[in-house]
Amino acid sequence: MTGSKAGNKSYKTQFSEQELELASLTLDEIDSGVDVFKAIRRHPLPGGAGFLSKHTLVTVYRDQVANGLRTEDRDLLKKIRLKPTRTLSGVTTVTVLTKPFPCPGECIFCPDYEEMPVSYLPDEPGAMRALFHAYDPFTQVDSRIASLHEIGHPTDKIELLVLGGSWTAYDQDYQTWFIKRCFEAMNGEESASLEEAQALNETARHKNVGLVLETRPDLITADELARMRSLGVTKVQMGVQSLDDRILDLNHRGHTVEESREGVALLRAGGFKIVLHWMPNLLGATLDSDREDFKRLWEDFSPDEIKIYPTQLLKDTGLYEIWKGGEYQPYTTEQLIQLIADIKLDIPRYCRVNRVIRDIPSGNVVEGNKRTSLRQDIQRELSRRGKSCSCIRCREVRGQEIDVGSLLLNDLEYTSNGCREHFLSFDTPEDRLAGFARLSLPGSGAADPGIKELDGAALVREVHVYGESLPVGSEKDGAAQHAGLGTALLAEAERIAAENGYKKIAVISAVGTREYYLDRGYSRGDYYLLKDLGG
Repeated sequence: MTGSKAGNKSYKTQFSEQELELASLTLDEIDSGVDVFKAIRRHPLPGGAGFLSKHTLVTVYRDQVANGLRTEDRDLLKKIRLKPTRTLSGVTTVTVLTKPFPCPGECIFCPDYEEMPVSYLPDEPGAMRALFHAYDPFTQVDSRIASLHEIGHPTDKIELLVLGGSWTAYDQDYQTWFIKRCFEAMNGEESASLEEAQALNETARHKNVGLVLETRPDLITADELARMRSLGVTKVQMGVQSLDDRILDLNHRGHTVEESREGVALLRAGGFKIVLHWMPNLLGATLDSDREDFKRLWEDFSPDEIKIYPTQLLKDTGLYEIWKGGEYQPYTTEQLIQLIADIKLDIPRYCRVNRVIRDIPSGNVVEGNKRTSLRQDIQRELSRRGKSCSCIRCREVRGQEIDVGSLLLNDLEYTSNGCREHFLSFDTPEDRLAGFARLSLPGSGAADPGIKELDGAALVREVHVYGESLPVGSEKDGAAQHAGLGTALLAEAERIAAENGYKKIAVISAVGTREYYLDRGYSRGDYYLLKDLGG
C-alpha cells in the first residue's frame, strides 16, 4: 500500500546534495524558533530556482528521522505540515465517491452529468479525484492517505466519508464490496470478506474511527439501520433540504417533512450521529420563510451536525429553465451573508456547522453568490455585530493548548424524537470545547430501531476529543487528545444512564475504536459494544 510504505525510501535518492543541505539548515532554523516562511526564504534554491516547499521539508524531516539523523519532534512537524487545520478536529478525514448511479429523486436544482454521481460536478475537487481513480474505492483511499501523510498529517485515525448520492439506493453487493475495499486500503492488505477486513482494522496502522454515509430521508428503515451497522457505519448525512412540504413539492424533492422526521427518529434510536443538509433559497422560498424554516430544525429534528447548502443556480438543471422564465431569483452574496449570520446565532451548542456553502467552482454558477469563502464573510459580519456563534465548530480548541485541570464538565439536556439527550462537554474557562459525548436515553416515544440488543439500553452516540490529531499512544503537553477526557466523559455517561434506571448501555463504535471500549469494560454485541450497568 502506498500510504503504508511512505518514508521507507532513503531521502538521499530523492534530493540533490544542495537540497538536502538547504532543507537541513531550514529545519534547524525553524526548530530554533525562526518563522517557517522566513527560514525558507533565507535558503533559496541555487540558480534562482525558487524556494524549498513545505512538502520537501516534511519529506526530508521524516526520512532523516527514519534514518536516525534527526530526533522525532512533533512540534517541528506541526510547523512544516501543509494545511494544518485539516486534522485539528482530532481525526483525519478521507473522502471517497461512489460510482454514478440513478437517484430515486428528481430534484430541480441537481445537475446530472453522465460520468458523475447525481448532484456532483466534474470540476469539484473531490469528484475530480474520484473520476481520476475511476471511482475505485481502494485507490481513492490509498492515494488520499498517502497524500495526507506526505504533507505532514497523521493518518492513524481515519474518518471515512463516503459521498456520491443516495447510498441506500445502491445494490447491497456493491455496498459490501465498496466498504470492504476501503477497509483493505486502510489495512494495506486484501481480505477474504468484509468481516475479516474489519477485524484486521481494529489493530491496523490506519484505523477507521468513523464511517459516514449520505442518503435520503425516505430510504431510512429499521432494516437499513442493521445493514449500515454491519458495514461499520457510525454517522449518516441526510438531505432534508427544507422542512416545508410546499417547498419540497415545488422542488420535486420526492419526500415529505414527516418522512424526514421519521428518518431522524430511526437514526437517533439506532445511536447514529445525525448530519442534516439544509438548503436556503429553494424555489418558492424567501429570506423570511428561510429564517422560519431554519427554526424548525431544532423542533424534534435536533441534528448533531448540519451542512448549510445555499441553492446554487447551475446550467442543465430544471431550476435553470425556471430562472430563464423569470420565476426564480437567486439571493445575492450580501443577502446570504446577512441571512446565515442571523440564523447562525440560533444554532444550539450541541450542533456542529460543517459547511455554509458547497465547494462548487464559481464558473459553474450562472447567477447569485459565487463566493466559496462565505464562512469567513459570515464570521466577519458576526464580529462587526459584536456577536458570536456557539456551535461546536466555532468553539473547538483546535490547536490551542489547554490546562486539563481547569476544564469544566457541563451537561446540556434537550429532548428530541422521544429521547432525552445529554450533551456532555469539557469546556475551558474561556468556553472553548475540548471534548464531548452524546448520551441518548430513549423514552416511550422513541422509534423502534428493530435491533434486539438495544432493548432497554441507553446509547452513547459519540465520544469525541478535539484538538490536534495525535497518533495513537502519543502524548503532548497541553493537547486535549490522550489526556483521559474521553474516559471521563464515558464514565459520566454511564453514571447518568444508571441514575436514570437503565440497566445497560450501548456504544455505536467504529471498527477502529472497538478496542478502546473493550479496554473500558464493554463487550461485543452483534452491532454495538455493550456494558452492564448493574442494579
